[in-house]
Amino acid sequence: MGGSLPPAGEGGRPGSVRVGMIGLGCAKNLIDGEIMLGHLARTGVEVTSDPTRADIVVVNTCGFITAAKEESIEAILEVAEAKRAGTVQRLVVAGCMAQAYADELAAEIPEIDTFVGLDELEHIVEAVRGELVHHIPHQRGALRIYGSSSPRLLSTGGYAYLKVAEGCNNPCAFCHIPAMRGEFRSRPTEDLIREARNLRRNGVQELVLVAQDTTRYGEDLGMKGGLTQLVQRLLKETDIPWIRFLYAYPSTLDERLLELMAAHERFVPYLDLPLQHASRTVLKAMRRGGDARSYRSLIERARATVPGLAVRTTFIVGFPGEGETEVAELEEFIREVRFDHLGIFEYSWQEENPGSELGDPIPESVKAERRERLMAVQQGIALEKNRVLVGQLLPAIVSGPLEEMEILTEGRLQRQAPETDGRLIINDGTAAPATLVEVEVTEAHPYDLIARLVRVTDPAPNVVPTLPVVATGA
Repeated sequence: MGGSLPPAGEGGRPGSVRVGMIGLGCAKNLIDGEIMLGHLARTGVEVTSDPTRADIVVVNTCGFITAAKEESIEAILEVAEAKRAGTVQRLVVAGCMAQAYADELAAEIPEIDTFVGLDELEHIVEAVRGELVHHIPHQRGALRIYGSSSPRLLSTGGYAYLKVAEGCNNPCAFCHIPAMRGEFRSRPTEDLIREARNLRRNGVQELVLVAQDTTRYGEDLGMKGGLTQLVQRLLKETDIPWIRFLYAYPSTLDERLLELMAAHERFVPYLDLPLQHASRTVLKAMRRGGDARSYRSLIERARATVPGLAVRTTFIVGFPGEGETEVAELEEFIREVRFDHLGIFEYSWQEENPGSELGDPIPESVKAERRERLMAVQQGIALEKNRVLVGQLLPAIVSGPLEEMEILTEGRLQRQAPETDGRLIINDGTAAPATLVEVEVTEAHPYDLIARLVRVTDPAPNVVPTLPVVATGA
């Protein structure tokens, strides 16, 4: 089975029931999974990091695009087969698909015992115990937001995500997340500071601020420049060594954030701008603002403000109305801007999307060809940018042993966000997970970098990073 779990309780208590989780989707969904596991751990339930060894399996699903739905359904079917074989006692489905498609899933896969919706995370305890039977969350859009009083079983090593807001108000034609996760709603700043301190006490070295529309943080609370104010307070009121944020919308980016980034070394020089396209024709059809000219100007200002800034973006190819002219415009934009990191996705038509009436006229083979063509351009740019780093001494965080070769150590530079931007492979020297170090880059590849460890700058906190920790409110 795929997915990830926080390493926990592998020894177990004699006769105890083991619960495993298959976690799918985005960082926001990962946090929801951590909260569910936190509730389970608080009640003494044994959690295993290997779902194949679990008596009860929770599948925390993603419903963003067709491929994510298919991955979620495959995971559910795999556990359903294990249940029929008698190796799994109970199957619980949570996450976005539980929120939006529980009726359909229940009808098609009778092995599912119950569902836990996005507003029902604490009910995972009853679901696992068998006290929540055949429950269907009929409410379509989520309304709640979970705060620092919710327990979390951390599943990441050395870093943690902090969800600053929930939901989304943007009308993007390719996305039905607002229908599942509800309207945009920010968490109070004081509550976020409290959770950040809790996470730091549990050994977190890097805090990654996330939301569906992170740069809109505080707008619904009457704050102006809310994200800037939040980061200022995090820098002042915590000693977390690295702070970054993801998912900056160009139209809501407060450029004072960039000035703050330039002034504070703990606010890592990294900017994630999910632009989605560069052609105004396509962006208009997507119901998004901006164009190549405005985006280029924004990135130029950002790079001029923040020395050594790494810029990441994502694009969608194959959206209805995209022709060769628009693809050529996007390719020229990529060549001119020279992103440090770039992801390209093929448009996934779904009936639930606000723009579903546009259809899906571009063949999948054409979408794939366009993606491959643009990624080939980016691969050359990324290799050139990485070669510039060879010989430089740079700060890094250690993730742990390299999965495919444990005698080597994996880490990340500040220019590499967790789970998205390639790896730093340390082949000379080692340090414990969550340790901050200085490395010398010795070799460059299109996505990964090779380095030697020069010195430890901040040892891993005095916690055991391979064991779960439950961060609860004060």
